[in-house]
Amino acid sequence: MSMIPYRLRRLGVVMTPAEGDPLEAEGVLNPGSGRGPDGVLHLLPRLVAEGNVSRVGLARVVIEDGIPVGVEREGVVLEPDRGWERGVGNAGVEDPRVTRIDALGLHVMTYVAYGPLGPRTALAVSEDLREWRRLGPALFRYDDALDMDLNLFHNKDTVFFPEPVTAPDGTEALAVLHRPMWDLDETKAGQGVRLPAGITDERQSIWISYVPLAAVRADIRNLALWDQHRFVAGPEHPFEELKIGGGPPPLRVPEGWLVLHHGVTGELAGAFAQQQNVNYAAGALLLDARDPSRVLDRTPEPLLAPETDEERSGIVPNVVFPTAIEEIDGRLFVFYGMADSKIGVALLERTD
Repeated sequence: MSMIPYRLRRLGVVMTPAEGDPLEAEGVLNPGSGRGPDGVLHLLPRLVAEGNVSRVGLARVVIEDGIPVGVEREGVVLEPDRGWERGVGNAGVEDPRVTRIDALGLHVMTYVAYGPLGPRTALAVSEDLREWRRLGPALFRYDDALDMDLNLFHNKDTVFFPEPVTAPDGTEALAVLHRPMWDLDETKAGQGVRLPAGITDERQSIWISYVPLAAVRADIRNLALWDQHRFVAGPEHPFEELKIGGGPPPLRVPEGWLVLHHGVTGELAGAFAQQQNVNYAAGALLLDARDPSRVLDRTPEPLLAPETDEERSGIVPNVVFPTAIEEIDGRLFVFYGMADSKIGVALLERTD
């Protein structure tokens, strides 16, 4: 039985597609978040135009009586206007996860560039949430012990920890969670599933990598070079039967690092198709404060599963997909994608 003392209580919808806006014709979803220099809370939603072309927007959160109730749009901050973010018949900058890293004095965005070979994790940084500097695709330093080049694989659900940690080699480092996708058929037909040494379960799982803090301080471009890759957690409980993936930036709590994640059940179509027969629910992992590659506990059942009309009906039905956590007046609020169409908010509460 899980000893994670947290629960999620849904509060409602905070953002829906603007009627008549072609940039939001196929939904608003899966936002990053952050506070600008003036302290004002913003979401950075994924905006999906017709043809499944995604951009990253900026929207001020409207708060009433301490609760997020809506947004005011402030434009688009990232578009798929680089050659490697576009393919023939596809394009997009998708699913931004935004972490404020005070050690760098920057907001760090990981996002999915939907380019010529499919989805690839990429990075951008900003001081104010409005102007973003691309650092390019994430690169995985080769580790011969894995007998595999992680750069071969599509990778999603990447998010940085907000504070430096101690890497396996003992150095002060920034840590990032990610989720490799082992099926190379999605890139080159006939190659099949390829697994690193020591990995026997081909289902998509959460991994962690590290970046030396000194190297990033010397040159911010080093933030895109990831090293010391470790498996963290794979599917274990019924609501995670198909795969799991990370959610918002890990939250430091008294027990360690709280990681809200998603678990998936159902039947997957092609990896890049808009799924119609899956169920995404939100659970939690508790990672060790000193060694975030070590799982201390996890929830055997979802904290939040698709139940409302907004969560059950949309572009991809039956989806609860948490991507951001923010504190407002001493309380923690989780923003999440609803059926790949709208954005909801839930209160993260302690149960003890």
